[in-house]
Amino acid sequence: MLSVIIVTHNSERFIDRCVASIDDQSVSASRVVIVDSGSANPTYLDHFSGKKGYEIHHKQNIGFAAANNFGLNLTAAHCEYVCMMNPDIFLEAETFESALALLSNDSQVGIVGGRLKGFDIDLSRPTGLLDSTGIFRSWYGRWYDRGQGEKNAGKFQVQEEVPAVCGAFMFGRTAALMEAMPMVFDESFFMYKEDIDLCLRLRKKGWKLLYGPEVEMYHARGWAADRNEISYETKCLASKNEIRLNLKHRSPYLIWALGKYLAVRLFRI
Repeated sequence: MLSVIIVTHNSERFIDRCVASIDDQSVSASRVVIVDSGSANPTYLDHFSGKKGYEIHHKQNIGFAAANNFGLNLTAAHCEYVCMMNPDIFLEAETFESALALLSNDSQVGIVGGRLKGFDIDLSRPTGLLDSTGIFRSWYGRWYDRGQGEKNAGKFQVQEEVPAVCGAFMFGRTAALMEAMPMVFDESFFMYKEDIDLCLRLRKKGWKLLYGPEVEMYHARGWAADRNEISYETKCLASKNEIRLNLKHRSPYLIWALGKYLAVRLFRI
């Protein structure tokens, strides 16, 4: 059985298209849990409350990590697989089927990530650019979405293990995720870098993280992809979590993370 968890926060621009793409899957989810984390006016979710297989849970703004954990606590005992996805993800028709095939082929794969393609929600059309094909780390310590901003033109077409999977779409084996308990996502991160932390912990336990190019979807990316458009507060939170991540995993890249945080605080870059 497959469950889907979607965490929303002022996601009214995306959620209808997201849900429509779930309903159009060649392999159906048995349960879709939408956890709203403090939307200013959550009534945009009301029309899903009576929808078969869907359930809505309203919380205060508890953060992405805690909201996903809430959904996992509801579903984990009842499903073999769980897909955690953002409301600004729009699936291709065979996304779930392709991800399930990859997990079924190798019992050591804990999480499957896919080929995230850019989508312009204002123009209601694909951008023609990639958004993520897995998360990698540069030689100096920066984590980044591979391929982001590059043309979607044939690169990264091979299945491969990756250092981390983008948290916008994580298709996981419940047994693997449960090994990360008592908290699947570390709630001290609130949001940002919690996906990398989870991936690092699962890899330490021997689970593989797999990128499947056939697992395709669009990502409208509800936050600004252009760093110049990201708020100062958001930059501070992300850079603090970079320090937290490196401290937690005793990484030598802590020096770079501290430099990044100081640059944000002092120069607002």
